[in-house]
Amino acid sequence: MTQALRAENFGPTSCLSLVGMAGAGKSTLGLLLAEALGFAHLDTDKVIEAHYGCALQDILDRFGPAGFLDAEEMVVRQLFLRRTVVSTGGSVVYRPPAVAKLKSLGPVVHLDICQDTFLQRVGSAENRGFVRLEGRDMTGVYEERTPLYRAAADFTVCTDTMPPEECVDNILGWLGAGK
Repeated sequence: MTQALRAENFGPTSCLSLVGMAGAGKSTLGLLLAEALGFAHLDTDKVIEAHYGCALQDILDRFGPAGFLDAEEMVVRQLFLRRTVVSTGGSVVYRPPAVAKLKSLGPVVHLDICQDTFLQRVGSAENRGFVRLEGRDMTGVYEERTPLYRAAADFTVCTDTMPPEECVDNILGWLGAGK
């Protein structure tokens, strides 16, 4: 990896945001990282559901992909947090203002998985509130989003090649918050 050995924008009141494809482990690792850091954990998908009072799929069905992305961006841009690990929805990278907000809160970590793992874990993503732009299939979505995650990230961990605890240790080491 060509990334720095230590996060330069992480301090005692910072947040840590996780981005990546559905199935990459954002919710699982978010909880583990929050516990290890003594931080709160927030899942932006849950905040969107709470704001609209329904499941993500219902929001997507009601507003369509563009409306869903508007809702996601609005929720993320309104986050005013400290000492929180933020697990984002996989589509957050489609909106640069949302990514900019996450970066203003602290470092962004890309949880990377290979395409085969993504397809195996997520399948067709039916009834999951999964945004597909312009009728793309799952492979197309993967190919479209991967460079966006890499561009947003300060650090990347391959979550399909190591167990969750090792991923957490890797991220903590990079943050300079390791055991």
